[in-house]
Amino acid sequence: MKTDELIHLLATDDRPVQRNAIEQRFVVAALAGIAGAGVLMLALFGLRPDLLATMALPMFWGKLVFAAALAAAGLALLRRMARPGMALGHAALWLAMPPLVLWAMALWALSQVSAAERMPLILGSTWRTCPFNIAALSVPAFVAGFWALKGAAPTRLVWTGAGAGLLAGALGALVYALHCPEMATPFLAVWYVAGMAIPTALGAVLGPRLLRW
Repeated sequence: MKTDELIHLLATDDRPVQRNAIEQRFVVAALAGIAGAGVLMLALFGLRPDLLATMALPMFWGKLVFAAALAAAGLALLRRMARPGMALGHAALWLAMPPLVLWAMALWALSQVSAAERMPLILGSTWRTCPFNIAALSVPAFVAGFWALKGAAPTRLVWTGAGAGLLAGALGALVYALHCPEMATPFLAVWYVAGMAIPTALGAVLGPRLLRW
């Protein structure tokens, strides 16, 4: 085949790509991740029995705001990583803000109690299972996030994979908050973050393998 014929053949199938196509894929992935995590949460753990009463407590909404803010910042970062050569801008700074605020609140809470009371605030009653429960609920969003990225062209594969894992972990934590009985900020600052770190690390490992193009 001659060069001119090849160019003509490629041009005949030239269709414009929507400018927000990757954003649409991320929205679909996030919604699928939340829905999948919700189904898993109900099947594995169930809603906390006092959920309606708990919704009157500010810290319940604080957990949701923390996870939602981290997920939103993760989405903003991923949409930049999904495009080759696109600068990260302030997206990385916004991603760091939710955990920094939570850690500051946790340190303040620990400073207000005696030394004997600090460890119970950190460990709560579910520290052995909380991180793994969050990681389990992140699986649907993890799969959906990598599906969305397969339709993009990321070049920083380790960091992009880690970003997809972090987004999945944040969405998993968002749903897990509807079951979790813990309210103390020191607990959240350690074990919720640890739960999100599991899919983040897995995403960093799998990114170069699954996102190569």
